[in-house]
Amino acid sequence: MSKPMPLDVEDCLRRVLLRAQVIIDEAMGRHITNHSMLLQLVMLRDAMHRGYYTLDNFRYQPHNDEDIKDQAVSRSSSLSILNSVKHLCCSSRGASALKEMQETLEKLSSMILDVKEVVLFLTSYPRLYHQPYSMHLQLANCMFGRQMEAQVVINFLLWTQPHGPEELEVLPIIGPGFVGKSTLVAHACKVERVRDHFSEILFLQSRDFTDDELATFAEECSRKHQSHVSNSNKDIRFLVIVELVGHLDEDAWNRLYSALKQCVPSSSKIIITSRSDEIAKFGTTQALTLKHPSYEAYWYFFKTLTFESIDPEMHPRLTYLAMEIAKALRSSPIFAYITAHLLRDNFEIRFWCKVLAFLRGSFQKHASKSGEHPFDVLKQNRPAYFGRMATPSEVCVVYHQHQCSAEDEVPKITVQDVVYGSVKPRGEFEVLAWRSSIPPYYSYVGTCEIQELKTAAVKRKRSVKDGVTLC
Repeated sequence: MSKPMPLDVEDCLRRVLLRAQVIIDEAMGRHITNHSMLLQLVMLRDAMHRGYYTLDNFRYQPHNDEDIKDQAVSRSSSLSILNSVKHLCCSSRGASALKEMQETLEKLSSMILDVKEVVLFLTSYPRLYHQPYSMHLQLANCMFGRQMEAQVVINFLLWTQPHGPEELEVLPIIGPGFVGKSTLVAHACKVERVRDHFSEILFLQSRDFTDDELATFAEECSRKHQSHVSNSNKDIRFLVIVELVGHLDEDAWNRLYSALKQCVPSSSKIIITSRSDEIAKFGTTQALTLKHPSYEAYWYFFKTLTFESIDPEMHPRLTYLAMEIAKALRSSPIFAYITAHLLRDNFEIRFWCKVLAFLRGSFQKHASKSGEHPFDVLKQNRPAYFGRMATPSEVCVVYHQHQCSAEDEVPKITVQDVVYGSVKPRGEFEVLAWRSSIPPYYSYVGTCEIQELKTAAVKRKRSVKDGVTLC
C-alpha cells in the first residue's frame, strides 16, 4: 500500500475542515437547548481549531534548512508549497508534520460522522441572529470561542421549573481575569428572549457586601419590584448579576443571598462571577468555568484578525511570521487585537520581522531577569517591563491595569504609541490598551512610566532591597 502524498492529505484535511466550519457556523446561530449536543459541538469546534493549526503548521513552517532559505526569499505561495513538499519525504520534521496531519484528518473525519445526527437536529432550533458575511467582521463584533458557553447561560436563564423554584437559582461563572466573564454575561443578556423573560436586570459589584451596600441594593430592588407590580400584569422576574471583586466567604454570601430572597420575586435568578473557584459551592446548578483559549484556537483568532479579507495562502512568509508572533503573545486576547492592528497597518515582511524580533527579545529579557513572562505578571496586576521598539535604550513599566465602563473617559495615548512609537510622556501616565466593540464595551487601561534602562535597573535593585520584588 502506497504512502499518502502530502498534497493529497492536505487537500482532504482542507475539505474536512470546511465541513466542520459549516457545522460550527450553523450551530453558533441557533439557540440549542440540548446540553449533550452543546458538548459535542464544543469538542468539534476545538478539533477544528487544532485542524486549522496543524494544516497551517504544515504549510508555512519550515521543515529543514532549505525550506527556511526558500521561505526567506519566496514571494509565491505555490513555489513555497512545492518546495515544502519537495523536501518533505527526506525530512524527519516533515515526516512528523505529515503524520500529525494524517492523524488530525482521521480524528476530525470521525468526529464529523459522530455529529451527523446533531446536524439533522440543528434546523429544529430557532435562530439567534443572522451570520455576518465575513469571519473577520464576526470576530471583531462578537465573542470568539464562547458561543456554546453562551448557550449554557441562556438555557439557564430561560429554563423555568414547572411548579416554581423553592429557592433562587444561582449560576456561578468562574475564570481568571480578562478571560471574558462579563462579556459572556452581557452577550446572554443582549438576547431578545432573555430581555423579554426578565422584568429587570440588575448589576451588583462589591468586595465584601457590607450591610450598607446590601441595604441600598435591597431598597432599589424593592422600588423596582413595586413599580412592576403597579404597571404590569405579567409574571415578574429579576435577573441579578453579581460581579465579585476579590474573595467572598460563606458568611458574606449568606448575607447577600438572604437579602436578595427578601427583595426580589421568587422566580428571579442570580449569576455570580468570580476568579475564585470557591463560588462553585454557592450555585444551584453546575458552575461554568471559562479558560483562556488553547494555542490552536488563539492562532485561528489571531490569523483572522491579522489578515481580515486577505488570503493568507497568498502570503506564506507573512503567515509564517504571524504564527511565530502569535506564539510570543501567549494567548493574550488584548495583545492579539493590538498586534493584529499594528501588522495590518504595516503589511510588509521587513516590519513583521522587526516586530517578531522585538517581541522575542523583550520577553526573553524580562524572563531572564524575573523568571516570569510579562503577561503572567500583568495577570497578577504586578509591575512588568516592556521594551520600546523605536527607542531600545528605554523601557515602559506597566504598574497595573484596570477596565473602564463605556461611560468613562479613556486616555488618548495608546499602547501602540508607547511600545511601538516614540511618544514619551513624563512621569506616570495612563494608556489605552484596547477598547472592546462588544458589550459591555469595556476599555482596558494601564498605568505606565517610561524609564531609561539604567534608571530601571537601579529602581529594581532598590525594590528588591526593600523586600518588594518588581518584575
